[in-house]
Amino acid sequence: MAAFDDRAAAAYEFPAMKKFVAVLALVSTALSMQAKIVTKPVAYVQAGVKLEGWLAYDDARTAGGKLPGVLIVHEWWGLNDYVKGRAEQIAKLGYVAFALDMYGQGIVTTDAKKATELSTPFYGQPLMADRAQAGLDQLLKTGLVDPARVAAIGYCFGGSTVQALAYSGAPLAGIVSFHGGLIPVPADAAAKNKARILICQGAVDPFVSKESRDTFAKAMDDGKFDYQFISYAGAVHAFTNPDADKVAAANGLTGQIGYNAAADRRSWAHMQVFLGEIFAPKQ
Repeated sequence: MAAFDDRAAAAYEFPAMKKFVAVLALVSTALSMQAKIVTKPVAYVQAGVKLEGWLAYDDARTAGGKLPGVLIVHEWWGLNDYVKGRAEQIAKLGYVAFALDMYGQGIVTTDAKKATELSTPFYGQPLMADRAQAGLDQLLKTGLVDPARVAAIGYCFGGSTVQALAYSGAPLAGIVSFHGGLIPVPADAAAKNKARILICQGAVDPFVSKESRDTFAKAMDDGKFDYQFISYAGAVHAFTNPDADKVAAANGLTGQIGYNAAADRRSWAHMQVFLGEIFAPKQ
């Protein structure tokens, strides 16, 4: 009789469970249909310069509370559609993304000479970290971000910028530099830095010499930084940007900058693992 009762209970519970799972699936589908990636420009000012960044987030996720935030710094071309697209990709991963503006509202270029002119004043100067900090402030001012879980990522010139920002002591859980120049590590950086560091570098990037790599690694080791340095075989400068080959041809830089699909895919995956680690709840 007990066996009969168990079978009867199972016969009842199995359809009920199937119905429950079906309801959960419908709820999940409804939520995903309601969710959307919100993108919008954000105007702000730093040192008298009018700037305009790009904010991106999933409105369904932000409804559940504050999320980790990711600051994004553009290449030396300026805040263009490529970097705005990266902000949307970051938002789809469940983070609040803010692509900052280093040059000034609407200032972008595809000319290497102009890009050099725009980026040069930042290198070796406090302005690099200060302008990046202004962008970080805007990300935090959204009210959507958990200030204890913020990272910064950057491309080329932006990779150098996020290094400078971390060395300044900005409240970052981590930084990721994609094909960025390796800037000198200040003597006081180890004491100030709060960020874990991921460097994603093209193995044959002509703009990053073996000497600068060795100097960087020594500074990291001497300062006991928590860092990773990943090289991607066959990748030159700007390997994450699908438009790199076209821009290279227009500027006489073919062979020096160029897209590498494998390195782009792998570095993006490495970044996701890194962000998952630094944003994980502390045990």
